[in-house]
Amino acid sequence: MDIKEKLREIPDQPGVYIFRGGGGKVLYVGKASSLRDRVRSYFQRSKYHGPRIGALVKNISGIDWVPTATEAEALLYESNLIKEYQPKYNVDLRDSKTYPLIKITMAEEFPRVMIARGRKSDGSLYFGPYTDAALLRAAIKSIRRVFPFCTCRPMPKKACVYHDMGLCPAPSEGKISREDYLEHIKGIILFIGGKKNELVKRLSGKMEQLAAEKKFEEAGKVRDRIEALSEMIAKRPTHDSAVQLGELRSVLGLKEEPKYIEAFDISNIKGEEACGSMVTFKDGRPEKSKYRMFKIREVEGQDDYAMMREVVRRRYTGSLKDKLSKPDLVIIDGGRGHLSAAAHEVRAAGLKDVPIIGIAKVFEHIYTLDRDLPVALPPSSKALQLIQRIRDESHRFAIRYHHILRRKALVGEKRTKKVQRSKKVRAV
Repeated sequence: MDIKEKLREIPDQPGVYIFRGGGGKVLYVGKASSLRDRVRSYFQRSKYHGPRIGALVKNISGIDWVPTATEAEALLYESNLIKEYQPKYNVDLRDSKTYPLIKITMAEEFPRVMIARGRKSDGSLYFGPYTDAALLRAAIKSIRRVFPFCTCRPMPKKACVYHDMGLCPAPSEGKISREDYLEHIKGIILFIGGKKNELVKRLSGKMEQLAAEKKFEEAGKVRDRIEALSEMIAKRPTHDSAVQLGELRSVLGLKEEPKYIEAFDISNIKGEEACGSMVTFKDGRPEKSKYRMFKIREVEGQDDYAMMREVVRRRYTGSLKDKLSKPDLVIIDGGRGHLSAAAHEVRAAGLKDVPIIGIAKVFEHIYTLDRDLPVALPPSSKALQLIQRIRDESHRFAIRYHHILRRKALVGEKRTKKVQRSKKVRAV
């Protein structure tokens, strides 16, 4: 795909853009309130950019972008990418010591989060630097709505006005334990570090644990936090799908490029409200009209393998068999066991020539049916990034449906208790 075609695809929304040179090397990372307008401006012949940017534009051979919810979030992601890739043309942010930082006072009992100028050896964590102080303040304000934290020093004896606004958990009045407060700080650190998908997974596990313990009010608060984060999660960089699919074919040893891919995941809390998801990607991009949700009907208890078999069987032998096209590749969220369970049903459905792989969450290894050992790809592999993106989408879709089922179950449980209480009153 050439530059002109890429420019037509760039969305009109906030995010980070990445210019690449020969061999895919990152040349420049920038943020924008509108990716489309900002990136296109580099290629306008009538606009003079100066010698440095002019030299940059001449060397651009590829463009990636990462959509975000706000420009403030794009600021955080931009800093992470610059730190990771050290692009040649991001000279100012790499060299300057005058830009603002995020400081988390980890040496304190209840760490505070603030904006600082310069680093000190005081046991604090620092993130940045960032190019725009106003946007940085907006980003911290958004984070604080999801993970409330303290800013007062010294700690007041009574809750301050920020507690009334839902921005401070008021540890001074014992409204939150130090352990739970530090969980907020861990969440902030993951978010600032760009590990938002990992953060959502951790919170999902916490929510499931609380729900299993019948602590439904606390589980509901975690659920609300997950939903707030889901709206802010940045997608993985959008790459040239023709390059990703070609590498995927090579890595997996496929006969043809997998232009039509389906991926499956399972979500449940100890077998309760169990469901499965299927997402579809065509030419490296999501085809949401063909996404499907499955409520588990045949499996009792927590048996993820049996649930995976049920979902895959219903996709390839039920009414969907004739409604949807045969995939070029099937991706399973899980390791060897999940892969074997799914492969059994795919083969039983007569699809003996469809390749199937699994991706395990722990080490992000790829499992195939014809290899005893998993395939370990480097994080920079575009094939791995595409697989991860598709896996993450199937996981997100499964969790979304699980939340819907869980909310319905909680509403039903509350109604049942209300009816039971009313019957006791009438009996008296």
